[in-house]
Amino acid sequence: MLLALAAIAVLVHFPAIPHYGYFRDELYYLACTQHLAWGYVDQPPLSLAWLWLVRHTLGDSLWAIRITPALIHGAVVYLTGRLALEMGGGRLAQFLAAIAALAAPVFLGLTGFYSMNAIELLVWTAAFLLLFRALERGAARDWIALGAVLGLGLMNKISVLWLGGGIAAGLLLTSHRRALLTPGPWLAGAVAAAIFAPYLLWETANGWPTLEFMRNAQQAKMVEVSLGAFVSQQLLNANPVAALLWIPGLFYGLLAPGGRKGRVFSIVYLAVFTILFLAGRSRASYLAPAYPPLYAMGGIAIGRLAGTRAWLRWAPVALVALVLAMGAVALPLALPVLPVKQYIAYSKALGQAPRTEERTELAELPQQYADMFGWEELARAVAEAYRALPPEERAGCAIFGHNYGEAGAIDFFGPRLGLPPAISGHNSYWFWGPRGWDGSAILVIGGSGQEALREFDYVKQVGRVPGKYAMPYERDLPIWYCRQVRRPVAEIWRDVRLFI
Repeated sequence: MLLALAAIAVLVHFPAIPHYGYFRDELYYLACTQHLAWGYVDQPPLSLAWLWLVRHTLGDSLWAIRITPALIHGAVVYLTGRLALEMGGGRLAQFLAAIAALAAPVFLGLTGFYSMNAIELLVWTAAFLLLFRALERGAARDWIALGAVLGLGLMNKISVLWLGGGIAAGLLLTSHRRALLTPGPWLAGAVAAAIFAPYLLWETANGWPTLEFMRNAQQAKMVEVSLGAFVSQQLLNANPVAALLWIPGLFYGLLAPGGRKGRVFSIVYLAVFTILFLAGRSRASYLAPAYPPLYAMGGIAIGRLAGTRAWLRWAPVALVALVLAMGAVALPLALPVLPVKQYIAYSKALGQAPRTEERTELAELPQQYADMFGWEELARAVAEAYRALPPEERAGCAIFGHNYGEAGAIDFFGPRLGLPPAISGHNSYWFWGPRGWDGSAILVIGGSGQEALREFDYVKQVGRVPGKYAMPYERDLPIWYCRQVRRPVAEIWRDVRLFI
């Protein structure tokens, strides 16, 4: 049953894969695979190392790179049901938990394109299952396995530290605190730290750029979120109807005698919720990986309640039907299964205005969809401007993108259009340097002519980037041809650094 539901979760993604285009971050991640390292400005290396492997085995088509997150969704559905089983739930509890994971809009959205966030979802779910086994059996191998998963999770995304903090709180605030008197938890921590060490060494060697990135993102990119908005977004993200499952699961773990085994998971959820809310500018989706054990405990609670009264026997059936119905309604908002014009009409009919959790302007589409448009058109417009240059000027001409989406588009689509690699000061692109640019000539994507004239004596607009449906700040961008640089390239490169 769980394998069948997992397969359905994977197949749900297939209609969405070819509809739009590459997501902004996917283009950046593909560029990172050409510069493998133990760390990057905005993330540890694991997801990029895996993408390198995918690219060199399956290729870099949308199907090739998005099969991994689709499979991850299937694995999360299976492991959520498995967690309900190991906590003592019957087939009904397993089914309820797996259905909730299958129909959660936030799970669908996080696994709709390639990113470290999809992998993080799998890491947390696997860690919950291993933590339960370690606490139940106390075997060293279970603690070591938990430490390995947490260490790999940290090498994927450092927000696994929130999970570690939640686990520590869960152990201290429950009867499981006695486990801290055994070698197990400390062994798990040591294994995780050992796996995480190469990334920390990279950060140390490079001046801790990720701290600068996080500070800038908090101050200039993320918006403040009220408690009410954060809570309401949780209800929407996890499927509003599924609140009838995970909220009882939360309290079942906290209060019910039968939920004692899962109490640590309820405390993990509350601890991570508190950490994120107190941060003031966290995305609501950051809490998504904490839901699988609540679905599992909710399935157990509902299943046991249904067995107490004859008239309650149909309640789980009704709950499953409503969860799936709401999941179907929310599906086009989480995955690009509709053609873009139909999506716009559909979202308007539902009264869902495009939204973002960043300080940026939106148009017809929410950011996760708008950032899938315009990249190939951008590369073609730059290629047209590049080919129009005299051969002697084209030879030393570089291409500059103000952000990693623009630079990533040039690096991905550019080679088949005859373009040189892009340069940019944004995040890890800054570390890759000017790539041999000598300052003789450059095409700059976006920005103003006055801005370019501060660095060059000769500035001329030679093209314009279209961008229907793209983010507003990526539409109708000018392309500037600049020569006669006023400062050494090394000085310019120092000043274009942008970690955000």
